[in-house]
Amino acid sequence: MKIKQVSVFLENKPGRLFEVCKHLADAGINLVTLSLADTEQFGILRLIVEDWEKAKQLMEEDGRVVKIVDVVATEIKDEPGGLARVLKVFDEANVNVEYMYAFTRKMEDSAILILRFDNPDFAIEALQKAGIRVITSEELFKNLR
Repeated sequence: MKIKQVSVFLENKPGRLFEVCKHLADAGINLVTLSLADTEQFGILRLIVEDWEKAKQLMEEDGRVVKIVDVVATEIKDEPGGLARVLKVFDEANVNVEYMYAFTRKMEDSAILILRFDNPDFAIEALQKAGIRVITSEELFKNLR
């Protein structure tokens, strides 16, 4: 139920993001969704791609620092209060959300949210107990083809 996320550390200078995206595109790797966070000196590009092993290898061959982490994709109703209902589950289970970002596509009438936790297995269990669907990587990538 966990999905692999590729985190690439980038120098915060013009062209660095383009270089990564171009290299992945040239290798035929589609960016399913991404998030970019920055500081004055560097940025962290977080990517969801189907072939994460290949993306990691390419970035490391370029001399970039890459980290693979487990994230969780969940479905939330795309309506007022949809996100609050999911976050209430974590609040009641005392689960810390380290960061999250929205997915760029929908599944039927729901939005998809990518979340990172310090304990993803516990978070998945809390979501399932609350009746909130957790999306597998197979479902996520199948929906995009």
